[in-house]
Amino acid sequence: MSVASMPATRHDAIQRLIANIEGVVFGKHEVVKLCVVGLLARGHILIEDVPGTGKTTIAQTLARSIDCSFHRIQFTSDMLPADILGVSILDQKTNEFEFRKGPIFASVVLADEINRTPPKTQSALMEAMSEYHITSDGVEYALPEPFIVLATQNPIEYEGTYVLPESQLDRFLLRTEMGYPPREDELRIMRRRDPHHVIENIKPALTANELLELQGLVGGIHVDESVSSYMLSIVEGTRTHPHVQLGASPRGSLAFYEACQALALVEGRDYVTPHDVKTMAIPVLSHRVIVKARGADLSTAAKERDAIVNEIVKSVPLPV
Repeated sequence: MSVASMPATRHDAIQRLIANIEGVVFGKHEVVKLCVVGLLARGHILIEDVPGTGKTTIAQTLARSIDCSFHRIQFTSDMLPADILGVSILDQKTNEFEFRKGPIFASVVLADEINRTPPKTQSALMEAMSEYHITSDGVEYALPEPFIVLATQNPIEYEGTYVLPESQLDRFLLRTEMGYPPREDELRIMRRRDPHHVIENIKPALTANELLELQGLVGGIHVDESVSSYMLSIVEGTRTHPHVQLGASPRGSLAFYEACQALALVEGRDYVTPHDVKTMAIPVLSHRVIVKARGADLSTAAKERDAIVNEIVKSVPLPV
């Protein structure tokens, strides 16, 4: 179905999904919208912030708002690749090895505190994120469709953590922060107390087929030549900025393009505007930039990267 043939239906479905998530996650409209953008663009999402700001809550709510299979993986320092991918076990009756699938075999996978697991296990997850299949004992196993990883990490805690390598960060379509909620919304959170009973009773806002249909519409969103050139100029700016050691890769420019298309779809349009580009620049490009002088911790480094990308966006003339 073409984008132009179902404008009201597609927009209503997306707004229904956003409203479903905001019934649990208060005061975070822009963060919720970014997560939905990532979902529609078939991209993985990294949610990064200090403890207690609702990272796991928004990931669980998004997962349960879609009628798809869902697994949560709590990453630990002693986790092995087989704990995520699965393991082959000898069947005593047939005397043959049978592969038992791990928690990675779900449409929505919550990778909680992803930076707490060692590099070998992170590498196994990276194959799944980039290839949409896993390999065990030399045999490839396809992952479900749709497939999305929602990962969380704490940017200020170093004890027992492993810094995510740049190659894995590049696999995330976008990165976002939760931040503290507005005062009135925090009062609502206090009065509600534990959100787990609310999350458990959430009814899906979209079926798997509806989600796949919406994902299929993203590629049909029109991007004018001047707007795509505007995007690329911003990406190129990350490669030439004097304080950047390594800028966004071609994978980053492709992610930027698709994220802008997905945002236009969320906003109910069949074309991308320069404002969409400015909105998605930091979420898509910031975590792909390596600055020459890193901050004291991940949180400070993130602010440095955000400031650089914002400076680049301001320096690039808007398309006419």
